[in-house]
Amino acid sequence: MNIGILGGTFDPIHRGHLALAQAAQAAFSLNKIYVIPANLPPHKQEHALAPYLDRYAMVALACAEEKTLLPSSLEAPVAVCLESSKKSRSGPRPNYSIDTVRVLKAQLKKSDQLFFILGIDAFQAIASWQQAEELLGECEFIVASRPGYSLADVANALPKALRPSAAVTKPFARQVAKGQLILPGVTVHFLEDLKVAVSATAIRDAVKAKRPLTKWLTPEVADYIKKMGLYAK
Repeated sequence: MNIGILGGTFDPIHRGHLALAQAAQAAFSLNKIYVIPANLPPHKQEHALAPYLDRYAMVALACAEEKTLLPSSLEAPVAVCLESSKKSRSGPRPNYSIDTVRVLKAQLKKSDQLFFILGIDAFQAIASWQQAEELLGECEFIVASRPGYSLADVANALPKALRPSAAVTKPFARQVAKGQLILPGVTVHFLEDLKVAVSATAIRDAVKAKRPLTKWLTPEVADYIKKMGLYAK
């Protein structure tokens, strides 16, 4: 069985997220995709996140009509990671993707194939992720490409131990990131540019300005935001 993981803050989940999941499902025959809101993202956020339960509820609403998309609480505040079942002295452990992937893989069959879905902007920071080399070896990656990124850009974003030499990547500096990139310890598949112009920041600004939201959100998520008074301040 082919299984996808789509993680993020989902603050809120929008049509761009859904388009990415749908495109990945169609291109790689994914039987199911777990959509996983993070309780505590590892990287600093520029704004305070909406409460986890609200973000999870919006994911559940957005996925309600999508049979392949399954809201998951793997990164909920009470979730226990394989590598750390206790809080550190500095506070709760962030939701590292390597932990989530390993917890999920422990629940799957050995014959199941796991795919990690994300955008190319996020992938450019992959070397800074917790145990990046191990994560890239745990599953294959599906990356939503877009104009301006080359295969060389993607290869050069890899952790140093997995990164090809400059002599190898230089010929690909003008080759658009498409198809797939297969290197020892890394398999990256590319989706064509989805052309979905939407951002969570623009949505939150629209809420504050009391502008319509259904251009970016499903009606159910838009109604939930209004009902719960999210992003109004």
